[in-house]
Formats: sequence, structure tokens, C-alpha cells
Amino acid sequence: MQAVLATLGYVLSADRRHVLMIRRDARPDDIHFGYHNGLGGKLEPDEDVTGGMRREIREEAGLDCLRLDFAGTISWPGFGRAGQNWFGFLFRIPAWTGTPLTANPEGSLHWVAVADMLAGRVPMWESDRHFLPLVFAAEPRPFHGVMPFRDGRAVSWSYSEI
Repeated sequence: MQAVLATLGYVLSADRRHVLMIRRDARPDDIHFGYHNGLGGKLEPDEDVTGGMRREIREEAGLDCLRLDFAGTISWPGFGRAGQNWFGFLFRIPAWTGTPLTANPEGSLHWVAVADMLAGRVPMWESDRHFLPLVFAAEPRPFHGVMPFRDGRAVSWSYSEI
């Protein structure tokens, strides 16, 4: 089974204390329903990873990325609704232009305190709590992780830093 290639981006406020997240609240059949997520999605066959990340941020938040900081990659075997394997490229987005949308077809957009997210005070996939400390570390280093899923839940997490 071929992996779904995807991006996942975290748009930061100017002071880097808040991150723009989508609360997936538009479709009750969404496997992410009720959770906060970073922005992103599937890569198109004809685009590179950074082009795909920029497109997703433009589509989902109405923003143009001025800078992308590569955070790492994660392989999510079995993550998809039908057990598809996903492979994600993660980015921090510290510089951007535009006015963020308040919502898109998948949900509402909210500025969330990074500290609240890392402390577990924001509803999200429990599995995200494993890798978000790496994304938002004081001195982040690129990482490559693997997080197998079974029956909609992460069964393990391992990673290495570059």
C-alpha cells in the first residue's frame, strides 16, 4: 500500500507564544471531529513538499508563508480511515502575511497558546502530544519519527533527531 504524502504546519504568532490551529468542527463524520490540529493536508502529485505546505496554508487559513522552518517527518502506518499509511512533513511557520480566516470547510480557526497545547489543555489527538514538544522545543532539531496506528490509536512512538 502506497503511503499518503502530507504536510502539517504550525503558523506562529509574531511573539511565537500562540499557534493557529483548526478545530475540526464542520463535519461530524470527520475522524478528527472536535480536535485541534495543525494546518495541512495531502500533497498533490505535481508539487514539492514546501509548495504543498504553502498551498495548504493559503487554502486553509488565507495566509501566505514567508518562511517555513522544517521540523521533521513522521511515518503514520495504519493512520488513515481505511488503514492507509501516511507520511507527513512537519513545519513551523514563523513568518507570514495576510489576515487569518476564521473558518474553512473543515472547521474554525483559533489562536491557541503553545503552553496550553503542550500542557494538554487543548483537545487534540493524544498521539500529537508525543511529537509536539519536538516541534516547539526551545532549540528545535529536525526529527524523523514513526507512530504506527491500529484501530484509530497510536500503538507506539519512536524518533531520532538529526
